[in-house]
Amino acid sequence: MKTTISARPEDMEEERKWYIMDATDKPLGRLAVDAAKILRGKHKPIFTKHVDTGDHVIIINAEKVVMTGATKGNESVYHHTGWPGALKSVNRQTELDKNPEEAIRRVVRGMIPHNKLGDATIKKLKVYRGPVHPHDAQKPVVFTGGVQDRGE
Repeated sequence: MKTTISARPEDMEEERKWYIMDATDKPLGRLAVDAAKILRGKHKPIFTKHVDTGDHVIIINAEKVVMTGATKGNESVYHHTGWPGALKSVNRQTELDKNPEEAIRRVVRGMIPHNKLGDATIKKLKVYRGPVHPHDAQKPVVFTGGVQDRGE
């Protein structure tokens, strides 16, 4: 009988990879799903739900992401400032036009756990408006679709 592998946090630090995703003409939801899977580590055989086993993700060309569907651009995004009666709303398409980095980060954040683990996971997401990013030293691998752990 085989035993189940349970990853520990100290085992993960040296195994993290960097992936770069190009958002040009990609639907926002599909881009966010792929990024969330990599950030959580669900593409690895050692995935453990209570340990951060994921990799880093760099998203470039955030301003070129597209919204699909008839009413997706009209969807409202809400946030509360903390003051009484201060519920703010903005159209999702307006948010994408004004600040695409934060719009993508918000959608990806909604797909990962809303707890301390999710707070640590979202810090591994880097989003940039254009094609230039300062992470060349980490030697990011270009994301091509399905992610397989190559064991490199």
